[in-house]
Amino acid sequence: MLLDRPVSPSSFLGFRFPMALRPSILFPLFAKVTTLPGIGPRLVKLVEKLAGENVVNLLWHLPSGVLDRRFSPKVGDAPAGKIATLIVDVLAHAPAPPRSKVPYRITCGDETGKITLVFFHGRLDYLEEALPVGEQRVVSGKVEVFDSRRQMNHPDHIVPVAQIDSVKRVEPVYPMTEGLSPKVLEKSIRAALAKTSDLPEWFDPAYLARQQWPSWHDALRAVHAPGGEEDLLPSHPARARLAFDELLSNQLALMLVRLKARKRRGRSLVGDGILRGKVKAALPYALTGAQSRALEEIFADMVSKNRMLRLLQGDVGSGKTIVALMAMLAAVEAGSQAALMAPTEILAQQHLETLKPLCAAAGVRVEVLTGRVKGAARNAILEDIAAGHINIVVGTHALFQKDIAFHDLAFAVIDEQHRFGVHQRLELAAKGDGTDVLVMTATPIPRTLTLTAYGDMDVSRLDEKPPGRMPVDTRLINLERLDEIVDAVTRAVAKGGKIYWVCPLVEESELIDLAAAEERHAHLKQILGSKVALIHGKMKPAEKDAAMDSFTSADGAQVLVATTVIEVGVDVPDATIMVIEHAERFGLAQLHQLRGRIGRGGKSGTCLLLYAGPLTETAKSRLNILRDTEDGFIIAEEDLRLRGGGEVLGTRQSGLPEFKIADLMVHGELLAAARDDAKLIIARDANLESSRGEALRTLLYLFEQDDAVRTLRSG
Repeated sequence: MLLDRPVSPSSFLGFRFPMALRPSILFPLFAKVTTLPGIGPRLVKLVEKLAGENVVNLLWHLPSGVLDRRFSPKVGDAPAGKIATLIVDVLAHAPAPPRSKVPYRITCGDETGKITLVFFHGRLDYLEEALPVGEQRVVSGKVEVFDSRRQMNHPDHIVPVAQIDSVKRVEPVYPMTEGLSPKVLEKSIRAALAKTSDLPEWFDPAYLARQQWPSWHDALRAVHAPGGEEDLLPSHPARARLAFDELLSNQLALMLVRLKARKRRGRSLVGDGILRGKVKAALPYALTGAQSRALEEIFADMVSKNRMLRLLQGDVGSGKTIVALMAMLAAVEAGSQAALMAPTEILAQQHLETLKPLCAAAGVRVEVLTGRVKGAARNAILEDIAAGHINIVVGTHALFQKDIAFHDLAFAVIDEQHRFGVHQRLELAAKGDGTDVLVMTATPIPRTLTLTAYGDMDVSRLDEKPPGRMPVDTRLINLERLDEIVDAVTRAVAKGGKIYWVCPLVEESELIDLAAAEERHAHLKQILGSKVALIHGKMKPAEKDAAMDSFTSADGAQVLVATTVIEVGVDVPDATIMVIEHAERFGLAQLHQLRGRIGRGGKSGTCLLLYAGPLTETAKSRLNILRDTEDGFIIAEEDLRLRGGGEVLGTRQSGLPEFKIADLMVHGELLAAARDDAKLIIARDANLESSRGEALRTLLYLFEQDDAVRTLRSG
């Protein structure tokens, strides 16, 4: 039974609704991990870093290996290099002398021979209590031979003989983090499992029998107690069951959100085509077939009385901005306003520079509104937006701040949607009445992942490049040849070339990124002087502007040293060379995005991927893919194949869901089945009111799809 009561008003998809509480049966699973025995202030940060802050997160932290401790020979028969569980008599202690680097040794044995237990930095009081002389103990660990004598370094387990069954088993091995011991983690996971109970079954018993899947509770216990390597396979019935649960929760949540969005009142936007005709005439090229098809789909949505929610997915340089402009002009023709929201001020400014001359040709007023527009200038823009004098507004998150009121916002474009939360996107849409929303992403996403991330949207794909986009010659070069690259850049500068030099990405360390960029900038400046500019994320907006202005001007800087701040949206048509240092540290999608910054001005480009050897086989494959193709959709599919669904494109950067159990490379068929099942559920019981529907609500809460359940409570 769901316990729902009004707590505090919130909103989702523009609705007001009472906050829904989880079913009480799940309360123990959403307690903090500190409620588990042994996880105090010192360990909690490590556990949270590894798995998450709630008990349920430990349930999804599955074993990645096994250790078989069932082999229990006599001491004299224990072979070197094998894990053994031995019953030994404790014979003598040999503590390490004070301030000595000699280890603490304890001699043990049985009637067949002796073995030395070795402890580096061993504590006398602990070891005397754990292994008292004259008593028997069970020790388990890897047997080694040193100087013709058997020894065991730091046994994994030391217990009284009565507890041998707790050691003599197949032991799960979990992914770990430094500072957390396997024993503590396994103890915590066992405590988490103890908090679980049978949940209402959301599958038909006949379906479970046909799939030969256990119940949720039995599946969970089984995955944490593997009997061998075969039990770790994603296709194992217990793992497959839990993966399907996760995928079904994902697909059902997307469909519920989509259903609610579809029910909301939209409006028909019908333009006369005059403004679009003027812009088409001003374009130096014709629209591609892909652009025309996408626009037909978008215009059909706009004419419909249903509210539009569409994803425009295009490769680097495929012409998404022009498609967005044409769609916004259709709204302006219908007498309304449009807005384009970008994630950064650099990108917002780039969009403005692209749109301004085209809008001028059509007699349409476009303005930019970002956090740096202040004082009288900001007030004047706000007044003109409210009065309807500005037709198209380009901006950052500043667009959905409370003091911004539109005269009639009918169409909103969200660029690089993964950098905005769903609520931010909807807050912008809520500034209009029945606002249509077009979401754009420049990161090509494999079809499988599109289903899991954007299943609530209609999708248009731009898979052609507009005329004028030249091919880029991509080369792999060892960093040992850095001096040659610097010489080549110097020659290109002498010929008037514009060059990007991107410095390595060091995950989760902006400071190291920054240091690398500053060091390379200083190095190149010694050679090229004022021809080198620097840009990175820690600079003040005015400093970034100055660096970009210098790089874009004809007589300014010719080399721009940067971190990945230039990855998206920076458009300098004269730039023809891209140097990426330590390319092996970047994701495929990032490398593809960076390469897309060149070859834009009708001139062919050269992308130099500098790598430090030796490369792993995966790193070689990734760089070779990039060298061999410029098709972002092929690159995305290969990225998925090489890295798996949990890492592809770098989920944190791309906004794609990180599945805890499901592996899309293996569970692709389960995703299709989950989608079909979700469609059937929505068709039969859209409000989840049946007995199965109630169980499915529990499933949604279990996988933290709370927003989807809230849509059920909102009307």
